[in-house]
Amino acid sequence: MLEEIDLSNIQDENARELIVRLMNLIEAVSTDLRDAQAEIQRLLDENNRLKGEQGKPKIKGNTPKRPRVDYSSENERRKAKPRQKRAKKAELVVHREQKLEVDKASLPPDAEFKGYEDVVVQDLIFRADNVCFHKEKYWAPSTGQTFLAPLPLGYEGQFGPGLKALTVTLYFGSGMSESKILELYENMGVQISAGQLSNLLIKGQDEFHAEKAEVCEAGLDSSPFQHIDQTSTRVNGQNQHCTIVCNPLYAVYATTPGKDRLSVLDTLRNGRARRFRLNEEALGYLDSAPLRKATRAWLLAESGDQEWDEQTFVKRLNERWPNLTVQQRQAILSAAAVAAYHAEVDRPIVRLLICDDAPQFKWITEELALCWVHEGRHYKKLMPRFFHHLEQLNDFRKQFWDFYHELLAYQQHPTTEESARLETVFDELFSTCTDYAALNARIAKTRAKKASLLMVLKYPEIPLHNNPVELQARQRVRKRDVSFGPRTQEGVRAWDTFMSLAATTRKLGVSFYQYIHDRISKTNQIPSLASLIEAHASELSLGASWSGP
Repeated sequence: MLEEIDLSNIQDENARELIVRLMNLIEAVSTDLRDAQAEIQRLLDENNRLKGEQGKPKIKGNTPKRPRVDYSSENERRKAKPRQKRAKKAELVVHREQKLEVDKASLPPDAEFKGYEDVVVQDLIFRADNVCFHKEKYWAPSTGQTFLAPLPLGYEGQFGPGLKALTVTLYFGSGMSESKILELYENMGVQISAGQLSNLLIKGQDEFHAEKAEVCEAGLDSSPFQHIDQTSTRVNGQNQHCTIVCNPLYAVYATTPGKDRLSVLDTLRNGRARRFRLNEEALGYLDSAPLRKATRAWLLAESGDQEWDEQTFVKRLNERWPNLTVQQRQAILSAAAVAAYHAEVDRPIVRLLICDDAPQFKWITEELALCWVHEGRHYKKLMPRFFHHLEQLNDFRKQFWDFYHELLAYQQHPTTEESARLETVFDELFSTCTDYAALNARIAKTRAKKASLLMVLKYPEIPLHNNPVELQARQRVRKRDVSFGPRTQEGVRAWDTFMSLAATTRKLGVSFYQYIHDRISKTNQIPSLASLIEAHASELSLGASWSGP
């Protein structure tokens, strides 16, 4: 409940300052109390779970006392635009035509024929199409061989390309569960077991795995900047992590046991074998690492232009320094891996990542652009107890999003003068001092991220937010909610591959179902997705700022 205190009525400056300090103390205690209550409830629920009982049920009242907390910033950062309906019928393909006649008996004698009026109606034909193939069979006594007519392409096994493509589309493209797909097929008269359905989703998909790798390579090469984010994925009941990388032309998913910097690098290197290099760059990354002088001296002695594979490098490290802590070992491996990544010349190297402020995304690229939407959420999460603090918070948040819109305007017409002006405005805005200590601390943290938040002044074509990859991460979350998670590594690979292909076809304007059907039936009328990415990339010129004037 908000408390209202009017500081303007307090004339004594010392008393006013004391009350301001007390208000901030109450704010801090209130925040700690909320956090402690949440942690206590979590521990109580966990204790009950270990005893075989249930935690506190989440029962929503008919009339909630408090509105749902929404940390979204859509209302602040988006300005209303006039809605424009697109002409959908102009894009429709007419598959058949039928002439409809008027009952002549109902017409008056003087009625004249004036042609036809066209009405397009959309419909679907969804039914089983079981085919009995009569395969010619020949016997050659001279050779003792039997010759059989082959099945049409895509009809290998018990199911045709239509059912195979629909299964993949429903599960990965539409997010249905296997049980619901089985229920649908049962209603349509298809006889298929749960095991057969699972096999259609994960078995024999090498061609799609190969195309996903090509998509990743072409996507990484299509622009010097990439969006990146991570979300959890349960694999056979164990927590793993999915890294998503995307830009306007593609998206790829990669599930790994860890979410550290090495795992991120694995995704950006398209799963190639890890390489390590101890050079001046790697040693620079380790300046702040808690390493002994002897360890630093050995690393310096080992430095140079030589590269090692993972097995060799880890073996040398273990033999020389077996007592390194997990953090020290991880720091050395990460620094050497990043240095080796930057030294690659025959593969696309990402120059800039657009991401949140997670530590595993740092070091990897030359530059980092932070998401303004993520930064704005920190301010929305502040929950002041005093109206005075709330007014100051709301006022600052308005200025925050006003500045965001100025950056959007700059992207349309970037100039050197405007860039300098916006940098000055940033310094002034994020030097604001209020009576609300928590807000001041938050402003200081934002000010410390100036270089990454203002990266758009150097590269106007990059987005100010990380929404594209967050939307892709949401697809994995929804899939996880419906299907929980894969149980085998084969299933993990299928999840990553088909979710990548579904997202990429959507970005390229290709029907996912038609693409899958095209590949299964071996007609190959749809070009490779990698070639489409390359063609679109040359048209969009996503790295204009890097290419120079």
